[in-house]
Amino acid sequence: MEPKRIREWAELVFPWLPPAVLAAAATACKLFNTIAASITTRRSADATRGLERYPIPFSNPIDSQPYSYFLYSRSAILRSPSSQPWGGAAGEPLSDPSSFSDLASVAIGSGSGCQCRVCDPEGCPCWITDSDSGVGMGLLRECGFGCGCGSDCGNRATQLGVRIRVKVVKDEKKGWGLHADQFVMKGSFICEYAGEYLTTEEARKRQKSYDELATSKMKFSPALIVVREHLPSGKACLRVNIDATKVGNVARFINHSCDGGNLISALVRNSGSMLPRLCFFAAIDLMQDQELTFSYGDVTRVKVDAFPCFCGTDACFGVLPSEET
Repeated sequence: MEPKRIREWAELVFPWLPPAVLAAAATACKLFNTIAASITTRRSADATRGLERYPIPFSNPIDSQPYSYFLYSRSAILRSPSSQPWGGAAGEPLSDPSSFSDLASVAIGSGSGCQCRVCDPEGCPCWITDSDSGVGMGLLRECGFGCGCGSDCGNRATQLGVRIRVKVVKDEKKGWGLHADQFVMKGSFICEYAGEYLTTEEARKRQKSYDELATSKMKFSPALIVVREHLPSGKACLRVNIDATKVGNVARFINHSCDGGNLISALVRNSGSMLPRLCFFAAIDLMQDQELTFSYGDVTRVKVDAFPCFCGTDACFGVLPSEET
């Protein structure tokens, strides 16, 4: 095969390779090494594959790991793609998995939304905010599948992906973490916790597998989160399982803080959708380079195999929260 054709083939195939396979391919010849190095540089420069408004870079002052590998989606999805290119030369933009997700298959129906042309808090029935759900997690409702308004509607603030500049920075003890890369005003939307929606049965199955991997000699960081939507009485009425271990967005890098962190979470329900989304907002004004954190939950009991917490706050319990999945 001619060198030109070999280069074209490698530039087409290599962006689909996970890090270990890409590194192995790089040892084959000088050309492959050069192409692999370019892909690694582009991956390190943007975790989002160009899917967000701004690139989200990795910064690692600790060791030689250039980036954390995962598949990217701007929003939660029902089914994960099996693979996704990352780090290729400029060309056709990548399709966001959430843009062709089959979430519409679990929609309530087309008649469940507003018929506003221009939505406003006073007249739009979708514009509902319950900042006190009784469990410290706000409940928001936004326009969605069944609404007559468009994507530029003011009541779709959490549906446009990450709209501020952030970066992923590695810490010696905590590993990767998400940091602000600009000043962020209190109340600003940060990001959704994107990943795969799972049934409770599948969530328990995966968590068992993740626990086994985490206790082995492998370095493994699962990102499965369980959220319970509560009734005013305090009883859970809906359990939502979102797994960002394989596919998700940069919310998977937000670390725990025992003092509650500087982010507040809210369940956002789009009109017409049965599944709420977990979204994060700035609880305070955030400075550039400040790490973004939230509370994973309360430490009610300490498991023998609990993971240590390195949040460094005065309120630190010493271990990360955990519960039975």
